[in-house]
Amino acid sequence: MSKYLSKKRMKRYLWDLFIIFVGSTIVSFAVKYIFDPAGLITGGVSGLAIIVRFLSQNYGPVTIPLWLSNLVINVPIFLFAWKMDGFKRIIRTGVGFLIMTVELAVFPDYNLIPNNLLLTSVYGGILFGVGTGLMLLARATTGGTDMLGNTLQHFFRHIPVGTMIEILDGSIVVVGAFVFNIEHTLYAIISVYVMGKLIDKVVDRGKKAKIALIISGASAEIASDIMVNLNRGVTSLDGKGVYSGQGRTVLVCVCTKKDIPEMKDIVKEHDKKAFFIVGNVSEAMGEGFVEHWS
Repeated sequence: MSKYLSKKRMKRYLWDLFIIFVGSTIVSFAVKYIFDPAGLITGGVSGLAIIVRFLSQNYGPVTIPLWLSNLVINVPIFLFAWKMDGFKRIIRTGVGFLIMTVELAVFPDYNLIPNNLLLTSVYGGILFGVGTGLMLLARATTGGTDMLGNTLQHFFRHIPVGTMIEILDGSIVVVGAFVFNIEHTLYAIISVYVMGKLIDKVVDRGKKAKIALIISGASAEIASDIMVNLNRGVTSLDGKGVYSGQGRTVLVCVCTKKDIPEMKDIVKEHDKKAFFIVGNVSEAMGEGFVEHWS
């Protein structure tokens, strides 16, 4: 049994390394071929690296490349994350960080989307968000604000990872406003917003769901139809009206957003006076949704 678990963990670890490689490459691609040529500061260490490169190129004796700034700025952040998250997290993030640093050094300079800041901000944000989200799924980041945002969740657990990174990146965008013009900064804000949304989408990866509470005298018929027609499990709870003192059956069903319209029709068909509540579920794991603890 232990040998099987060890083999399973090894496969999972190798899969995570592959995801880290893919995520790092997507992020490097976005920085090298979209953000840097356009001079768009989207936050993160990569944004700081673009600022350093611009200032050194225009006002310094030598141009400091992206990969070097990425390397130097990340060191203190790595030390902080090591202290908070432990060495195991740093190993994964270290792999992603090294991959990105090497790729920024070896990828040739090229402007993928010239003279179009809107497309740059949108598609750059999409790629950067997807790449970062993939790395977070593999319990890693490319370093910088990604790692810092992930680590700071120890102190701000009520704030989603994507939102935390948005705040950090937004602060760097403000710094970029003093270096580049306002137009670039406004487009960068769009990109930061897109990044945050894509990160949350990738990290959630279908865990969000809907929960329906149904109070009706025809609960048995409604539950049967939901299970047959929607193929969703239904839980029956014993409730009691506080005012009337009468016992009530409360049906609970966790489902997807697309199930709600048909569920409404089922409830309406059996009992037009039924009490029907639909709420949001931030995470649903189990049969019919994401596999347990995947």
